[in-house]
This record gives sequence, C-alpha cells and structure tokens, in this order.
Amino acid sequence: MYWMYLHGYYTVSLLGGGTVQIGDPSGRTTARSRQGADVQTMNIESIRRQLDKLWTHVKCLGIKHHFSPETSRKQEILNNRTWLEKLNAVELMRDLGSGMRLGTMLSRDSVKLRMESGEGMAISEFSYPLFQAYDWWSMYRNQGVQLQIGGSDQYGNICAGMDAVSHMRKIRHLESSQKEEEDPRLAAYGLTTPLLTTASGEKFGKSAGNAVWLDKTMMNSFDLYQYFMRTADADVERYLKLFTFLPLDQISLLVEQQRKDASQRIAQHILAKEIVELAHGAAEAKKAETAHKEAFSHGTNTFSLGALRNTLGTANPNAGLGAQKELSEFDMQLVEYKRAYAASSATTQPASGTSTSTSPQTKDSVITVPLSLLQPGSFPRVLHAAGLSATKSEAHRLIASKGAYVVVPMSGSVESPTSLKWAPIEAGPSVNPQHFLVDFEALVLRSGKTKIQVVRVVSDEEYDKQGLDKDKSEQVRKKLGEEAGEEAGQDARV
Repeated sequence: MYWMYLHGYYTVSLLGGGTVQIGDPSGRTTARSRQGADVQTMNIESIRRQLDKLWTHVKCLGIKHHFSPETSRKQEILNNRTWLEKLNAVELMRDLGSGMRLGTMLSRDSVKLRMESGEGMAISEFSYPLFQAYDWWSMYRNQGVQLQIGGSDQYGNICAGMDAVSHMRKIRHLESSQKEEEDPRLAAYGLTTPLLTTASGEKFGKSAGNAVWLDKTMMNSFDLYQYFMRTADADVERYLKLFTFLPLDQISLLVEQQRKDASQRIAQHILAKEIVELAHGAAEAKKAETAHKEAFSHGTNTFSLGALRNTLGTANPNAGLGAQKELSEFDMQLVEYKRAYAASSATTQPASGTSTSTSPQTKDSVITVPLSLLQPGSFPRVLHAAGLSATKSEAHRLIASKGAYVVVPMSGSVESPTSLKWAPIEAGPSVNPQHFLVDFEALVLRSGKTKIQVVRVVSDEEYDKQGLDKDKSEQVRKKLGEEAGEEAGQDARV
C-alpha cells in the first residue's frame, strides 16, 4: 500500500469503527468476546494515531529514498463508522443483500468450521461480510477505490466485496451499457498478502506469543531495533523486501556482503534501522542504532559506563508518551490501556525463532524500582521485576544455571576504566543487589547473551513520585511483599 502511494496511487487506510461492533469471524473457531464501547474507542483511537505516524514516516522515507517529488500523491484515513451508522437496514438488505447468495456465504471456511464444530454462528457474525462489502461500495462510489489489499485471511471478505461492488454498480446504473459494465478499468480488484512467517514457518502475532508492537508505548525503539537485529540470515533478504523501501539492487548487494561475513550482520542492521524509522521516525531510529553500538561495542564481556550514564541522564520517568503533566485524562487512560494490553501478551519471541532477547537502552525503557526491593537474597525478585524472567522460579533457575549477570561497579581496567565487567549473579540469601549499584543509582542486569535491562533504584519516597499513582505504588509493594513471603516459604520447605 505504501509502495503504491509513493508511486502516485490515491491510498485509503480504513478503520473499522463500525464493523468492530460486530466482529470478524474469519479464522475463528469461537465467537469473539463482546467488547465494551470504551475498549472499542481505545482500540480505534490507538490505531488511528499509529496510522497518522506511519503515514508521516512513509512520506519522510519517500524523500530519503529519492522518490520523485513531482509525483502527485494523496492518502486518507477513513472510519467506516461514518457511513455505517447512517446506513438504513432496509436499504442495505434491499440493495446489497439482494446480491449476496446464501450458498456462497455458507461455503466459506469460517462458517463451515463453526457449524461442523457445533459452536454455531450468530447472525451478526454471519452478516459481517455484508457490512465489509458495503464499506468497499461506499469507498468505490465516493473515493473511487477499486483495489482492496488485505491479509490472506481476508480472502473471503475481499471476494464478497468485489461481488458486491459489481452488483451495486448494476442496480445503481441500470442505464449503463453491458459493455461499460465489463470494462476492466471500472471493475473492483482484490489483492491478498500471505500472513508473515519466519523461514521455519512460525507465525507472528499476539496469539502466537511473538507480537511485534509498532506503538512505542508498547515496544520501545531499542527493543524494536533489537528484535529485527536477531532476524535469521534465511529471513533477512525477504524482510528487507517486505518492510523497507530499499531498491532491489541495493538489497542484493547487502545480502552479498552479508554472505561474505555473516557475523557483522550488516543486513540486519539496515533492516532494523529502516523498520524503526518507519514505525517511530528517523530520530528514534538513530538513537536506537547508537544505543545498540554503545551497549554491544565491547561484546558480552563488558558494558559501557558511558552508555549507562547517557541512558540515566535522559531517563525521565515523566517524559515521553506517559507524561502526565502534558497528557489529557483520556490520553493517560489510552497509555495505560495500551501498556496493559501489551503486558497481557505472551513473551515476545525474536524474528529468528531463537530465544528472546531485548536490551532497552533508551529513556522510555529504564525500569524504576524502590530501594526497599533490594535486600540480601532478593536478586530473583529483582530479575522478575525487571522483566528478565516471567516468574521468580524462572529467575531462580536462571541464576542457578549461570545465565543471569550483573555489571560490577568500578570493574574497568586501567586502560579502559569505563568498560565495566559482567559477572554471573551468585545464588544464596546473602548476595545483596545493593552491592552492585553503579553510580549509586542503577543496576545493569542481563539474561543470556544480549537481554539487558537498566534498573534505576530510588528511595521509596521518590518512587511514589515517579509518575505512578499512590495506589499503584502500594499495590506493587504489596505484591513484592507477598512474593518475598512466598519465597521465604519455599526456602523453608526446601
């Protein structure tokens, strides 16, 4: 779609503010849970804002990659609620309904699957293609949209839309000649794209446990950069063609360089930067690239003190998308909703299909914890709070297997005093995280080879002022206290 826009096609992005109230049954074995109006509003507004940013970045990338400035371009973001809430039910069934054949609708895979499973299907879901088809007719008539692009799971809906446009043209233009009706220049066309998978066939998505969030609130720029830095060599060429505006000859050259020395991961660096630039903008892409170099320029043996100080120097908990003083009440609710939604997803898996690794080194990714969390023997709870383990039990196992590391303060050599060394976190009730505070304010933790998290440590009083409301702070402390009690009980039973 973006490619077509850059080459001069009028492009429309459609929000489903109307059809979301029905729910698309495609590919589902059960009915969707009914969402509240407030949740639907949050989702639609989140997507709209994300699309606004993506289109802005696409226009900037078009300039960067030298697409002709003389090409006339136009794009628009529409919401189908605009016309669906005005739609007369009798008019819909009289005009569009008369052209939708029951046999065709019953033969759809999504319908047959539900009927054969005994789950059944509500008439609202069964009628969903009717409303999506009307969307296309509305845009065909008012915006001249002739091509609809969607994922392969939308094949049935897109075919229904093509038939609907053809039918509506016939009943609305009865005076038109048969020759004009068959004119391919006036017909509707559909284009489906295969669902994204890795070379091993693994799918992407929240349900698959490896969702890649484009919203910066849900996945910061560095994590997004790191995600695609871990792309397997077998996938990188395809991803460069799918996700970037690089010319094909340049991609071929990158892949050739990659094959000569795969360890340099030249193609992955370009891929990661281009994707972050598309999703978050050029400034964030540059920051993510710089942060990656600072964090990994010395390999996995040392960590740059300068990188840590740069991170802490810009890590203002009240800055960025979560800034309470600058955001309206609705915006704050939207931010909290998106973060909660992202947290409800399974742990993100890397594009290469290997183990997860993220290395937040940007201002939005520093985790802040109260000093009271750092007690002798509390490293498992700290790792869990930092997001480096899904559970405390997993953190215990990580430490026991020598897979958890912490940066040791003042461990740089005489020749390179700012290159601090990593050390495996030792197991035991006497190991005190406070002994590993760098510059007396931060822990730098690592899981595996590349999953790094900077943890800012503040007093309990300051923690209450870090942008978290008091109730939430108390809930965190209560949870940490309960975890400490559970851990003590586990140790006692052992």
